[in-house]
Amino acid sequence: MIGLESIIPFFIASLLLALAPGPDNIFVLTQSAVNGKKAGVAVTFGLCTGVIFHTTAVALGIAVFIQNSAVAFSALKFLGAGYLVYLAWQAYRTSSSVDLTADPLQLSLRKLYFRGIFMNVTNPKVSLFFLAFLPQFADPARGPVGVQIFILGSLFILAAIPVFGSIALLSGSIGEILTKSPRVNKILNRVAGTVFLALAVKLAVTER
Repeated sequence: MIGLESIIPFFIASLLLALAPGPDNIFVLTQSAVNGKKAGVAVTFGLCTGVIFHTTAVALGIAVFIQNSAVAFSALKFLGAGYLVYLAWQAYRTSSSVDLTADPLQLSLRKLYFRGIFMNVTNPKVSLFFLAFLPQFADPARGPVGVQIFILGSLFILAAIPVFGSIALLSGSIGEILTKSPRVNKILNRVAGTVFLALAVKLAVTER
């Protein structure tokens, strides 16, 4: 339904976008460094699952509503910012009471997976980005645009998973070495907390 002349440039663009420093890959990096490789992979799949929400929003026109409604946009971004502040508080609290005898994966993979989903879904800028990005590669002459949007969203996920997964494995490997030291473990948690706060502020001041 979508020609290779659209699929190839779209996939390359998606890879480059996944590689570009942003809230999602920074989130994967910090979670992996603090909680290990498996945690980063779980968050990666959570973030990519969130892409399904944004793709659906574009296909059904919900993203247009978010773009045009100041209330909906603000509600989503402050919900996401509040959640990031909560994660920062957890990271700071953990840094003050590190227990090296405990399992380094302090959260279940299920919780980390849903953490990734929530992180992605509550960022309205992702919906607006997809609203601007996906339709550029859809062609009404080739069939229902909604179906093409879902195909493009799936391709974006396929591009993001190996990029975010690689970040998770690399950061997790380094983190597993560093966290053997109680002092470094505390520092990593404090750095993670600071990153979460910075992301929260960035999201809170985001405008449409």
